[in-house]
Amino acid sequence: MTRKIILDCDPGHDDAIAMILAAGNPAIDLLGITTVGGNQTLSKVTHNTLSVARVARMSDVPVHAGCARPLVREVEVAEGIHGDSGLDGVELPEPISQVGSRHAVDYIIDTIMEHEPGTVTLVPTGPLTNIALAVRKEPRIAERVQEVVLMGGGYHTGNWSATAEFNIIVDPEAAHIVFNEKWPLTMVGLDLTHQALATPEVEEKIKAIGSECSEFVLGLFAFFRKAYKEAQGFEHPPVHDPCTVAYLIDPSIVTTQKVPLDVELRGELTLGMTVADFRAPAPEGCTTQVAVDLDHERFWNLVIQAIEAVETR
Repeated sequence: MTRKIILDCDPGHDDAIAMILAAGNPAIDLLGITTVGGNQTLSKVTHNTLSVARVARMSDVPVHAGCARPLVREVEVAEGIHGDSGLDGVELPEPISQVGSRHAVDYIIDTIMEHEPGTVTLVPTGPLTNIALAVRKEPRIAERVQEVVLMGGGYHTGNWSATAEFNIIVDPEAAHIVFNEKWPLTMVGLDLTHQALATPEVEEKIKAIGSECSEFVLGLFAFFRKAYKEAQGFEHPPVHDPCTVAYLIDPSIVTTQKVPLDVELRGELTLGMTVADFRAPAPEGCTTQVAVDLDHERFWNLVIQAIEAVETR
C-alpha cells in the first residue's frame, strides 16, 4: 500500500538520501517537502532541498519553507558534521523549482485537513519546530495524522551531548510537544540509525550504478565519512534519515518496541534526552514506540534501488 507522506527536513547529507529514497520508491507518495532550520540555517537547507530535488528528478514535488529558529532557544547548526553549506562535499546544481508561498506550518495543516483522516504520515528528519507549531495551531491534525515517524533522539545514546541527539536538543520544547501528542509516533533514533552504516561494500554497489545521482550520493558519503570520523570516531558514517522512509516502505526492515517516551527539558546534564520507559508491559493506550534493530542489507538494497529508479523519473 502506498504511504502518503510529508517530509519535514533540513538537508543535510542524510536528509538528501531520505529525499532520494522517497522519490525513487513507488511505495511512497511524497505529497510535499517542508524545511526547517537545523543542520544549517533555513535559507541554506531550503536551497539544498531544491538542489537535491533536481538531482532526484522530483522538482514537481512542492517545497515550503518553515521555521528559521527553535521555539525558545537560539539557533544552533551542525556545521561540524554538514559543513558551511549544509551539503558540503558535492557540487549542488542550480534549482529548477521554487519555494512555495505558504509557510510550512500552514502547508502541513492544510494538507492533512484536505486528505481523509488516517492517510497522511509526517516524517520529520530535523528539529521538530514545524510539527510542534502545526499541532498547536490546529490541534485537530493530531487525530487525523496516520502516524509520525521521526528521526531523532536515542533511548541509550546521544550525539550532540552525552545524552541527547541533535534534532531533539536544539529544540527540546518542540520535541516535548510532539512526543506528548495523541498521534501514533515512532522514534527512529540513534540506537537504530547507528546501524545504517555506509560501508565500503555499500559504496561499491552504488558506484556500479554509474549515474549522476549515484555520483552525487558518493560525494555525500565522502564528506560525511570524513566529518563523522573526525567528530565522533566512526569508521563508516551512519546515514540516519532514510531509515524513517525505509520503515514506511517495508516495516519488517525495522523492529520496534512500544514504550512510553518523553523529552527532558530541565536537566543540567540531560537536556533534550529522550527518555524511554522499557519497564514491561507498556501501559494501555501507549501511542509511542522506538526503532530497535535494522536489517542492514535490506535497508541499503532499498536505497540502491531508489538511486537506480530516479534515473527513469
